[in-house]
Amino acid sequence: MPDLSIVIPVYDEAENLPALWEELRRVLEGLGLAFEVIFVDDGSQDDSAAIIRGFREADSRVRLVGLKAHAGETAATDAGFKAVRGERVVVMDADLQNDPHDIPRLLAHLDRWDAVTGWRVTRGDGDGWLRRLSARVGNGVRNRLSGEAIRDSGCTFRAFRRECLRDLVLYHGLHRFIPTLLALNGYRVIEVPVSHRPRRFGRSKYGVWNRALVAFADLLAVCWMKSRRLRYDVAEDLGGDLVRE
Repeated sequence: MPDLSIVIPVYDEAENLPALWEELRRVLEGLGLAFEVIFVDDGSQDDSAAIIRGFREADSRVRLVGLKAHAGETAATDAGFKAVRGERVVVMDADLQNDPHDIPRLLAHLDRWDAVTGWRVTRGDGDGWLRRLSARVGNGVRNRLSGEAIRDSGCTFRAFRRECLRDLVLYHGLHRFIPTLLALNGYRVIEVPVSHRPRRFGRSKYGVWNRALVAFADLLAVCWMKSRRLRYDVAEDLGGDLVRE
């Protein structure tokens, strides 16, 4: 069984995949751990799935989970989480903007924390000033409503102990709120700086305006969950043991 599972949602990233796998493989082999890399193809319309099958033919540490149709990043992430076998799990993007060399830094924090989420201190979005501004405003609104202090809720480069994921229930769009959902379940979550590189090929699947309203609706749902969370302590439990003759 692998010590480490890497989950990578993929949607039309054929141009990025060869460079990603080559760089990621070198980093993971340098860790000295048994690992698996799970590419989750989210109904890609390009050659992404065929390229991943080629990786698998050359290296049995590669796995492909293919969704029947495009279901979105949350669904692809969830499918990957359900497939992992490692005791530690990392999820990252397939667009080369996450730097695989940050993986050892994320994993190092799992000695004391249950989950680690990335914080893109310097964004690699080039001249996308509107995207950066909307992210800053979005984080501020999120923190004001949720009572949290997350600096980069849009970063999906994260590491977990596998037990964190066993009771994690996701709905569409809630992959952005995984740290909040884990904290609700009592897990310890820390945010650490990670690199963020310019996109080399293709374009982002998310726009500014088409994501803002949906993300705000998701935020309201998470705030409702936090406000309605059950909170109680059992003071006494008499006769709870099952007696067998």
